[in-house]
Amino acid sequence: MANEVIKLKELTKEEVPADLRAETYFDFKTHPFEHEALFEQTNSVYGAILGIGDYGNKWLERTIEKKRPLSKVYKNTTPGACHIIGNFEVLLGDGAVFEPARVIGSGKSGVCHTIYLAKGAKVIGSDIYIDKGSIYLGEGTTVEPCAGLKGPLIVGKETEIRQGAYMRGDVILGDGCIIRGEIKNSVLMNKANFPHPSYLGDSLCGYMTHFGNQATSANFGIFAGLVDSDKRSPIAVKVGGKSYDLGKPKMGICMGDYSQCGCNSVSDPATFLKPYTITYSLTRITKGFYGPYEILKNKPLEHGIIERSSYNPAKT
Repeated sequence: MANEVIKLKELTKEEVPADLRAETYFDFKTHPFEHEALFEQTNSVYGAILGIGDYGNKWLERTIEKKRPLSKVYKNTTPGACHIIGNFEVLLGDGAVFEPARVIGSGKSGVCHTIYLAKGAKVIGSDIYIDKGSIYLGEGTTVEPCAGLKGPLIVGKETEIRQGAYMRGDVILGDGCIIRGEIKNSVLMNKANFPHPSYLGDSLCGYMTHFGNQATSANFGIFAGLVDSDKRSPIAVKVGGKSYDLGKPKMGICMGDYSQCGCNSVSDPATFLKPYTITYSLTRITKGFYGPYEILKNKPLEHGIIERSSYNPAKT
């Protein structure tokens, strides 16, 4: 039927089109990622986005318990002066420094989440919210003053979270990332580079992906906000002439390995960039599939919204 809409969540992995499969965007053999299991437990990249919260909470509980016997433990207190509210726990590995400005724990009786800092990790002058989930910071990771961290949050090794960053929960960051923007319900893999003010929600970003200054991803249609939340339609995308219902009304961007979004570029909800897709500054990327090995330019007078041309990384 021409108007048939296929529900993505009801398909097996084999039935999901290639444009919605993780292997189209991420090469885990070349660039191993500690949380590859998130993608193995679902049928599609959008299924992975929907599973971030559940996966993250289970990983945090399991991993923090393993670290407990080797850590210094602080219950409802911190090593130094700090504004404290509610119940929480702090576990510190060797050489870790935990000197936040504020820690907001749970106000519910019997609920106590944990922040764990691995060897050499540092938190200075930041606001920490562990009222809704735990936080894990890997070895050598640094959180600068005035950053805000909300659990559930998983951060890998040697990652730099800069002043002004706002991690809103259900976020997984890989090793060697640089972060400053606002991020929620998203995964950024190793060496993802989002060092400037920007927004990223309900998204997946592969190895060495990058947002330029003020680049942003819309995760919700501009007119969808005019509809009551219980009446909003799920996002649908077209692949191979067929329409696929993603199941929820929100999705940001899926960026394959090495994809880049230039300064002040904006992506519509449900934008998919395959590996080595480069977006020039000031470009609006409309909903759909792009790449791989493609350059997107803002040339409205000549070509409409964007110009598309081939890209060969060997020539850069």
